[in-house]
Amino acid sequence: MLWTWGVVISLLLSSIPLQPAGGSCPSNCLCASDILSCSARSLEQLPTTLPTTVTTLDFNHNRLSQLEEGSFAGLHRLDSLHLAHNQLSSLARGAFRNTSRLRHLDLSSNLLHTVEQHYFQELLGIKELLLFNNRITQVESRAFAGLSNLHKVYLSHNLLTNFPFFSIQEHSHPFLSMLDLSSNRMPKLPMEDIWALPAALQSGLFLHNNTLICECSMYGLFMQWEQQKFPSAKDYTMQHTCLLYGEQRAMVRFFQHRRFFQNCTLPLQQGLLGEKDNSLLANVGDSITLECQTSLRGQHIRYVWVSPHQEYIVPPGNNASLRMHANGSLELISAQVKDSGVYWCMALNRLRNETREVNVTVVAQYEDYEPFNTGFTTLLGCVLTLVLVLMYLYMPPCHCWCRKQPLVPTTPSPAKECSAQSSILTPMPTATTEECGRKVSNNKHVVFMEPVKEVQNGRLHMKPQVLHYDGESVFSDTLIVP
Repeated sequence: MLWTWGVVISLLLSSIPLQPAGGSCPSNCLCASDILSCSARSLEQLPTTLPTTVTTLDFNHNRLSQLEEGSFAGLHRLDSLHLAHNQLSSLARGAFRNTSRLRHLDLSSNLLHTVEQHYFQELLGIKELLLFNNRITQVESRAFAGLSNLHKVYLSHNLLTNFPFFSIQEHSHPFLSMLDLSSNRMPKLPMEDIWALPAALQSGLFLHNNTLICECSMYGLFMQWEQQKFPSAKDYTMQHTCLLYGEQRAMVRFFQHRRFFQNCTLPLQQGLLGEKDNSLLANVGDSITLECQTSLRGQHIRYVWVSPHQEYIVPPGNNASLRMHANGSLELISAQVKDSGVYWCMALNRLRNETREVNVTVVAQYEDYEPFNTGFTTLLGCVLTLVLVLMYLYMPPCHCWCRKQPLVPTTPSPAKECSAQSSILTPMPTATTEECGRKVSNNKHVVFMEPVKEVQNGRLHMKPQVLHYDGESVFSDTLIVP
């Protein structure tokens, strides 16, 4: 009976559709764990209910024309949202409310005309924003305000004629490393604002395939990018073009037709990236003044410095080693080696702000002379060694007066004369008679060598030894015992 009731209950439960965790999966969509895909379903509006546990939403290749307020309000875990290849022409205020965890937003290939200020103000954690292949003609100055976590922005293949570069400086967007503005309609570039961008962003700033009018300042900018081997110049060399005198037919390539820019003085070329004019070298103990160069004008300008040790400095300074003046300059009172590094300056007014970097290198004074001292010491040692070798080779040997006088041998008795001469080595042996076996000439040095002992048939034999006697060979078979 119990088994029968169990089977009945199981059949009843199986007839009831189970709902996924966090909500139901919309019809004609695919749900896999925390991913919801409704791609290419001819949707004209978003589903009314979406699973709250979803982290990735895919609505690419549909017919969506608008996003209402709070369209994704209940998706607190949403990390990636794909809305490419739709018909979105505008975004309602608050469309991304309560989606602060969103990191990736793809709005490419839509019909957007303007990037308004309120579009993304709720996306405080957004890292990657894709807006390419739209019809965007304007990006409002505060469209990316507050998006301090932004890393990459893609705005290529639009209708832009300008861009607010002053709104994406390092202090407001410290992680921004890519801004793609290629294939737009910009005729001129705000050079001051671009040169004020940090080097990391300039390296990822893509401006090719625009309708730029040829100018020396732009040529100098691209030449610096080429020398620094930035991807924006290195990977798109042929696409960096400009129009001579603004004529569409007179298009030239910056890196191939350099002769058109031979007369350019390039006044800004040396100031890029703070690597030449903005680099200072000083000795320990020197007083250094760092200028906060800015194009801002007026009386209501504030200056802030940040030291290499992440110390914020405002007037009057830290009263120890750094002093800040009213004009924004920063003075290192007595520079030390530990003060070396990049100093970051920011100038602000009511409308905009600019940043500059100054690279300071402080060295000890003796370091400038150390290579010379080392080389001089090495050279002196070589000369002394050479002199000693020459003295050893070419100076005459020591004369007799500096030698130790030999002892005067005593005259032996006739009975012991032979044995004395045979047992004592003297530098100047006296003459001997034939009784001693052989007459030895006077005033000659003799070196006696011990004969080689050999054993043959159990008997000890002395092998004759050749003695060199002042150029004459002498055979001796007599055992000489000293």
